[in-house]
Amino acid sequence: MATTQSLTLAEVKEGDVLPDLSVDVTATTIVFGALAARDWRPMHHDYDFAVNRNGTKNIFLNTPNQAAWFERYLTDWTGPKGRMGRIKFRMRDSVFPDDTMVFGGTVKKVGSDDAGCGWVDIDLELKVGEKVVTGCMCRMALPVDEADNPWKRKGGDWKP
Repeated sequence: MATTQSLTLAEVKEGDVLPDLSVDVTATTIVFGALAARDWRPMHHDYDFAVNRNGTKNIFLNTPNQAAWFERYLTDWTGPKGRMGRIKFRMRDSVFPDDTMVFGGTVKKVGSDDAGCGWVDIDLELKVGEKVVTGCMCRMALPVDEADNPWKRKGGDWKP
């Protein structure tokens, strides 16, 4: 799904469904994500602790790791000029080794602000099997035309 082309605001409309991203989760996926976030809590790398002390079925994906996967999913869709403005998510269940994460999303709103920045509001979900384990809402900035770049917006021109 990754692209080197950037979507522009004109290419997106309310109701668009983003292509799914499917990721097979391994213990390495979970441990490396925790390490990258400097999350040393043992439930993200120590099977015995996770199972016998926490009562879960295995080690599980931490919060920053899920946030990073959502951002990767969105920037794969938008291309390199897509810039996350806001994200809010609620984890309802855990993601474990041998799960397959499937990310999906739907565009809820498309518009621009008074500074001329293009915005897309997206409802997202992370599923394992048929179960939604995390629900998410995100606001992404997209270029309004080929010459625009949301990453160059600063100060009053950046109002996420």
